[in-house]
Amino acid sequence: MLLGVVSTFIGVSDVTPASLLAQGDDGVAARLLAVSRVPRTVALILTGVAMAIVGLIMQMLVRNKFVEPSTTGTAESAALGLLVVTVFAPTWSLFGKMAVAAVFSLAGTALFLLILRRIPVRSIVLVPLVGIMLGGVIGAVTTFFAYRLDLLQTLGTWMTGDFSGILRGRYEMLWLAFAMTVLAWIAADRFSVAGLGQEFSTGLGLRYGRVLALGLLIIATVTAIVVVTAGVIPFLGLIVPNVVSMMMGDNVRRSIPWVAALGAAFLLACDIIGRVIRFPYEIPLGVVVGVVGAALFLYLLLRRPARAH
Repeated sequence: MLLGVVSTFIGVSDVTPASLLAQGDDGVAARLLAVSRVPRTVALILTGVAMAIVGLIMQMLVRNKFVEPSTTGTAESAALGLLVVTVFAPTWSLFGKMAVAAVFSLAGTALFLLILRRIPVRSIVLVPLVGIMLGGVIGAVTTFFAYRLDLLQTLGTWMTGDFSGILRGRYEMLWLAFAMTVLAWIAADRFSVAGLGQEFSTGLGLRYGRVLALGLLIIATVTAIVVVTAGVIPFLGLIVPNVVSMMMGDNVRRSIPWVAALGAAFLLACDIIGRVIRFPYEIPLGVVVGVVGAALFLYLLLRRPARAH
């Protein structure tokens, strides 16, 4: 709550409780608060909640603590889908672009799972390494075509998470991402059982294929919405579930509220850092989260023994 309040009142323009009380008839501070500051804070909270929970679901389904959309090629696939729809259907609505990005994101995640089934995994570190390599290939293809089509600047806005352009009317799709996380909470027990493995969960009477399909749908949709709205947010879905898991264990239903709260708080804190460290200039949120997340990722790698999961 405190981080949300602080985030709302940080900025170059004078929007403070005092300015809101002392404003004249023009109401500039109130309009700026309603059009820019509050939507940005709400978007940060929704994104933090959604991406943290998506990371938790992906880790349960893959049975590996070091995966999330930015380490499995999911986010890069969403960016490729956005490039395709920008080239062939540039007049489509934001929702249409999101739908195409979700289809590509789903295909990229499915390809990652298919590759994992073909590779004997003897180390938990190998799984995210495969995902990062796949994401690198997809990202290289996307960058090549963006360069040939003079769309590198547009691609850069998708690949770097940045909330500076969030305004009222440009973030509302994130509520759909929040709805998908509520669906994940409803199906939390099924994801917990699915995380025990296909043979074990099938023996308990769980329809593993349907649960996997539901999880992939949630992951792909949420990732596409976030990439379309604000860009790629790296490592968020990896760090937050691991921190909660170290404190509370791997019960998905019990962990989801804490994962959601910590995800929102982590993203708000990183955004505040990016806005004040070079004030009045702003460092893109994706850069701050990437630096902090990479450091925490290395810590988790060194802390855990490199053995099969």
